[in-house]
Amino acid sequence: MRSMTGFGQASWQGKGCKINVEVRSVNQRFLEARFSLPREYVALEPDLRERLQAVVARGKVDITVTRSGVSETDYAVEVNTRLARAYLDGWRKLQTTLRVDGTIDLASVFARPDIIRVVERRREPTVELRQVHQVFRRALQAFTREREREGAALSRDMQQRTTHLAALQKRLRARSAAAIPDLAQRLRQRVESAAAGVNVAPERLAQEVAMLASRSDVTEELVRLDSHLTAMRDCLRRREPVGKRIDFLLQEIHREVNTVASKSNDLEITNLTLEARGEIEKLREQVQNVE
Repeated sequence: MRSMTGFGQASWQGKGCKINVEVRSVNQRFLEARFSLPREYVALEPDLRERLQAVVARGKVDITVTRSGVSETDYAVEVNTRLARAYLDGWRKLQTTLRVDGTIDLASVFARPDIIRVVERRREPTVELRQVHQVFRRALQAFTREREREGAALSRDMQQRTTHLAALQKRLRARSAAAIPDLAQRLRQRVESAAAGVNVAPERLAQEVAMLASRSDVTEELVRLDSHLTAMRDCLRRREPVGKRIDFLLQEIHREVNTVASKSNDLEITNLTLEARGEIEKLREQVQNVE
């Protein structure tokens, strides 16, 4: 079992460059992945998304990839030689035309717009792109370990609560078996009291009492409850995503417990179902964190 919440981080330091990857997630019914990548790595998103989907089934996942550091070879100085020559030719022509003395130095030429500019070189990204994949893989591994650690804690808690529910189911079964004869006796006494002075056939009385008692019989509900709890224990032992399955089982378990409570007029059974509802509610809260 894995939790839907987790965090993983990894980084790589190269010559003039550092790559850092963070993966974090919170609860969500379906998978939603959001990537924040430097423009140099945008083309990697489809592949990174595919790798993420291979290990995450549900949750809102944010993946942040950052690149820091710039080497000296990342920039180049470009000189527009043709424009510089045109400036010089124009200066000389103007000097001849106006018959003035003077000289022009290199600094004066460089001061003119568009003669010189600094541009960012296109860097060969092969090494970096390969490292992005490696760092992302290690961040995912750390992310998965964290989710498994939290998932193990969730599993232990949910197993304990499921065991408690199974114990309550056994007590409900034992009490319901004892409650039916008691209920039948009380019903018989009530019917006899209500029909005092009226000639009622014993067979008819027994039939009515049996029918009323059968309406309070919860044997089928308790059998289904036991089946759902068995399925719950099986889910809690699995490694694949089971959150949706557990959520469905808890709905069924809650339905059976509610039916038992509504059909019974026995105080002990009512108290047992109230205790079971409390455990079910806590399980419902926990399953919201399960992938």
